[in-house]
Amino acid sequence: MRRILIAVVALVGTSLSVVAAQYTKTPKPIKALLVIGGGFHDYKTQKDILAKGIASRANIEVVVSYDQDKGTKHLNPAFENPDWSKGYDVVIHDECTADITDKGVVDRILQPHRDGVPAVVLHCGMHCFRVKSDEWFKFTGLTTRSHGPQLPIAISFNPDSPITKNLVPWTTINEELYKEESLWKTATPLARGKQQKNDYVVAWTNTYNEKTKVFSTTLGHNNATVEDPRYLDLVTNGLLWATGHLSPEGRPAAGYEAKK
Repeated sequence: MRRILIAVVALVGTSLSVVAAQYTKTPKPIKALLVIGGGFHDYKTQKDILAKGIASRANIEVVVSYDQDKGTKHLNPAFENPDWSKGYDVVIHDECTADITDKGVVDRILQPHRDGVPAVVLHCGMHCFRVKSDEWFKFTGLTTRSHGPQLPIAISFNPDSPITKNLVPWTTINEELYKEESLWKTATPLARGKQQKNDYVVAWTNTYNEKTKVFSTTLGHNNATVEDPRYLDLVTNGLLWATGHLSPEGRPAAGYEAKK
């Protein structure tokens, strides 16, 4: 009888260990596609800064699609595939292709986001795809077509969002302040930037097509800003929020902390 009890206890202990292991297993990394390239920026360097900086802050795998073309009319190779977003949990748009105006191409790029694929949009990504409609601005949540000179920007944060609640105000190096023509009703401002007499929204969240979460920031022209830990914290938090993996305390959700 004692042997039977020992065997049962051992069996139960093994079962509980298996269950515990299942619940403590680290989730798969968030798989992010970084679409980057185009004119006016050092994207060759920034692609590595962003990929490494984001992955060091959370359980995120960043796959880079880098377009070496230095113009604004070339389509990133990622978009040549009709199923370009398949297999990714989120897309980071950091391309600078303002002169791609083919509506069919832009519709193909936006379709996965219409269907619910979350997005992060950085800097010149706001000025892309100048088709004769506001669809891209509807996606990002802010209408902007130009920027001011390169001068320091004083940034202040809205502490009510988990994305920004742990971030402290700071002033950038010389940076471009994008002009805010209008913030869409579907968007919520997270940070403002002051440069001389101008005061514009520089980071926000948006709900696209009534369901898709989009985080955007107009900051990030120069390498010194992109590699600033405060900038990388902001972008990583925005990505975690967009994918539903940011805690109310403003930290990566359980299992999505950076790997040590």
